[in-house]
Formats: sequence, C-alpha cells, structure tokens
Amino acid sequence: MVSGRFITLEGGEGVGKSTQIRALADALSARGVEAVVTREPGGSAGAEAIRTLLMEGSDDRWDARSEALLFAAARADHVATTIRPAIARGAWVLCDRFVDSSRAYQGGGGGITDADIMALHGFGSLGLLPDRTFLLTVSRDEAARRLSLRDAAGADRMGSKPADYQARLAARFSEMAASEPDRWRVIDADAPAEAVTAAILAELSAWLP
Repeated sequence: MVSGRFITLEGGEGVGKSTQIRALADALSARGVEAVVTREPGGSAGAEAIRTLLMEGSDDRWDARSEALLFAAARADHVATTIRPAIARGAWVLCDRFVDSSRAYQGGGGGITDADIMALHGFGSLGLLPDRTFLLTVSRDEAARRLSLRDAAGADRMGSKPADYQARLAARFSEMAASEPDRWRVIDADAPAEAVTAAILAELSAWLP
C-alpha cells in the first residue's frame, strides 16, 4: 500500500498552480495512486462557505487580521474533514495553497507576524505541514500575461492586490523556501507546462510507486 502524502503548490498569482495540480493528479492516477485534489481557501463544505467571504467584495473588505482568522478557520475544517482522512487511507492530497500562503499573504503582504499565523495554525489545524511544498515562480511579464487571460472577466480580491503587495508576497515566498529547504522545492514555471510537471515529478520520484 502506498503511503499517504500531502503535497502543496504555492506561489503568487498566475504561476500555474491549478494547471500543475491537474497534471500531477493525472500522473498519480496513471500509477495507481489515489489523488485528492483540493484548494485553499476551500476544500470542504465549511471552508468553501468561508471562501466566498474571503474572495468576493472589495480589496478593503477585510483587514489582514480578519483575513488571517478567516483563513485559519477555513483551514481547520479543511484539514479535519478532507486532508487528514485522505492521508490516513493512503491517498495523496494535492492542495493548491495551504498555510504558507497565509504566511505570505497576511504575513509578508499584510504585516501579520509569522508567529501569530503559525499559532493560529497550531490551534486550528494542529500544526499540520505538507510532506513537500513546491514554489512555482514566473517572471513578472509571464505572470501578467497569464492573469490577463485568467481574469478577463474580473479579478478576485487576492488577484486585485496592488503591485507593492505582490512584490512583498514574492519576497516572502522566496524567504520561506530558502529557510526550509528540506520541505520546499523551487520550480521555474516559465517553462512549458509539460516541463514543469516533469520537474515536479522528478522531485517526488523517491515516493512514487
């Protein structure tokens, strides 16, 4: 029986996380591994309800502290309802964002301390961390091109954050990846999607059947 794994994809807006999650799920299924694809905020009934509060409305609807609390509440339900049960039965959970996004968005972007965010995570989700986290990085021009296609009908609250916020966000992600090299892997997502998928699978090869 394949051991359950928890894999997360992180990065700024427009780096291609959703595309890679789908490709990874297909690759795992081809190897006979159950893949559970999920996202944050969301991934469970309670968390999806909170997602609506977080992702809709104007940029100033919530301040950073309120956002951090809402994300932590959504994550607690997601972990208890979806993630832990899937890992326990031997599935691989592939999650588009997790607590590291809170550390970047409400931390690096919003000014909340890392200690406060991780304290909320410790209480709500019992401190669960991924087995492997992939940081997808793209150039500013490529990110802008992808966002123009993705958000043609309008950006959500996170996608509409100003340029200085996005710069702080990218810096915080890079800082986290550098500080925890055992867990994080940085992937150049400017490459064609198939090459990005291959690079991620290569980093997971030791765990694959």
